[in-house]
Amino acid sequence: MASTDYDVIIIGGGPGGLTAGMYAARARLNVVLFEKAAPGGQVIVTDWVENYPGFPEGITGYDLGEKMVTQAKNLGLTIESEEITAMTLSKDEKTIHLGSGRTVTAHTVIIASGASPRKLDVGEAKFMGKGVSFCATCDAPFFRDKVLVAVGGGDTAVQEAIYLTKFATKVYLVHRRDELRATKVLQERALKNDKIEMIWDSVVTGMDGFFNVENVHVKNVKTQAQTTIKADGCFIWVGTTPNTSYVKDSVKTDEGGFVFTDTHMETSVPGVYAVGDVRTTPLKQITTAVGDGAIAAMSAEHFIENLKDVK
Repeated sequence: MASTDYDVIIIGGGPGGLTAGMYAARARLNVVLFEKAAPGGQVIVTDWVENYPGFPEGITGYDLGEKMVTQAKNLGLTIESEEITAMTLSKDEKTIHLGSGRTVTAHTVIIASGASPRKLDVGEAKFMGKGVSFCATCDAPFFRDKVLVAVGGGDTAVQEAIYLTKFATKVYLVHRRDELRATKVLQERALKNDKIEMIWDSVVTGMDGFFNVENVHVKNVKTQAQTTIKADGCFIWVGTTPNTSYVKDSVKTDEGGFVFTDTHMETSVPGVYAVGDVRTTPLKQITTAVGDGAIAAMSAEHFIENLKDVK
C-alpha cells in the first residue's frame, strides 16, 4: 500500500462530512476534514430545525451544527480551514490541491461539499431566515395559516408548493412560462388544489418588509405588468448548484454536476465517495446526509483494509 498523508480526506464540513469524520475517527483512521467556510455547513444558517431526531422541542440550526462540530472534534477529527482547488484521482492514490498551495494525498476521499440553492438575485438575501426559504420540508410548519409565494415550475417546486398547502392558507405559485415543467401527475394535483393560485408568465422582481417578508413583487414577462403580492414568505425552487467546481471531470456526474454514487456512496473512482446534497439523491435533508456520511466512512475503512490485504 502506497504511503500517503492521510487514510481519509473529507471535503466539506456539513452534517454529511462531519458524520463521516466521526465514524472515520472512531475507526482510528488518519482522517482530516477540509472546510473553506464555517464548519457545520448550511444548517448553521437555518433558523430552526424541528425534524432532526433527538430534539423533540426543536433546535436552532446554529446550535445543531455546533453540537455536531464539537462531537466530531471530541472524537478526534481534525478540521482545517482550506479550500479545495483541484483533485487528481486514481485507485491507488488521491491527490488534493489546496487553496493555500499545499498538496496532500490520501487513500480515500469523501466529497461532502454540498450544493447551493440557485438564487433569484432580487434582494432575497436580506430576508434569509426571515421569510425566504429554499426548503418546504424544513420551514413550512413555521408558516401555518400564512400566505406564501412559491417560485418555480419543475417537479421540486410543484411538489413543495403542494406540501406548503398543508400549512399555509394560500400559496401563489409564480412561474415564468404558461405551463408547468413538472410531471403531469404533480401538475394535476397542483391545479386541482384550491389553495394554490398560479401566476403564469411571471417572475419575482423583488421583495420588501420591515423585518420579515411582507410583499413580493412580480412582473409578467409578456405584458410587463407589475403586481405586488402581500405575503408572509417566499419559497424559491429554481434549481440547485452542486459545489463541485474543483471536481471537474474527476468523477462521473449528471448533467447538473451532481455526483453519481452507488449504494456504498462510492463514485466512479474506487476509493472516492460522495455524500449529502452534492450527490444525486432524491431527498436533500440533514438526516439523509448523516446516513450517507456513515455509509461512506465505513466504505472507506473497508477499502483501506482491502489495500492492506493486497499488500
